[in-house]
Parts: sequence; C-alpha cells; structure tokens
Amino acid sequence: MADTVVRTKSGPSMLVRAIWYIFIGWWLTGIISTIAWIALITIIGIPLGFYLINRLPTFLTLRPRTREWTQTVQGEMTVVQERDRPQTRLLIRAIWFLLVGWWLSAVWMFGAWLVSITVIGIPIALLMYNRTPFIASLYRY
Repeated sequence: MADTVVRTKSGPSMLVRAIWYIFIGWWLTGIISTIAWIALITIIGIPLGFYLINRLPTFLTLRPRTREWTQTVQGEMTVVQERDRPQTRLLIRAIWFLLVGWWLSAVWMFGAWLVSITVIGIPIALLMYNRTPFIASLYRY
C-alpha cells in the first residue's frame, strides 16, 4: 500500500506572467491587498478577505497554486484525493486573528507589496504573499 504524491501546477508562460506583472500585477496586488484587509476587519467580509488573501500570488504574477494529490492503492481500487495539511484548531486560529492576525496581516501585506514593486524583490514578495494566510489566521496550505 504505497502512497504516491503528485504535485500539479498549470498556468501561463513566464513571458505572459512577466508582462502581466509589468502592466497590471504590481498595482492590482496593492488594491486587492487593501480590499482584503478591509474585508478582514468586518465580520461579514471575513470570507471574502481570506479568499482574496489566498489568491494574492495569482494577482501579482498569475502564479498558479500548487496542488498535491495522494494516490493510494487499496486492493484493486485506486483512491485519489487532494492532500490537506494539518490545521491548528479553529478556536486558537480565531483568537490569533482577533489579537494579532488582523493588524499583523496589514503590516505583512504592505511590506510584501513594497518589496514586490522592486523587480529583484518579486521572489521575496511571492514568499510573503504565500505566507499571508498563516500570518492572518495560522492557516496552512
């Protein structure tokens, strides 16, 4: 019973992603970051805020999300399912968000945006945007 992990990534070419960043990505990400943070501080907007935060790298450079699939053979049946990371308990995540996440995510996203407007800082900005859900609510993906 061996598990096979398959990572998939599909998206536009590097040239298209670079053109997107130059003409649209750098300013759109700043606007989306602001909208996401404003949505986070309202109770009704929290789902929208986290939806936008999870897609910030895509808004910046059209970077596709990496998805992992686990394939397990059980007898004569093959089971394929998306792989999930273990998450911190929801109560702890909610307390973190209320005490730290809402303000630290604003500082973090602003810093990531500042780094992203320098061409050399784009890899660091992508890393920061990928960590934003964890900064805001300890969510791992």
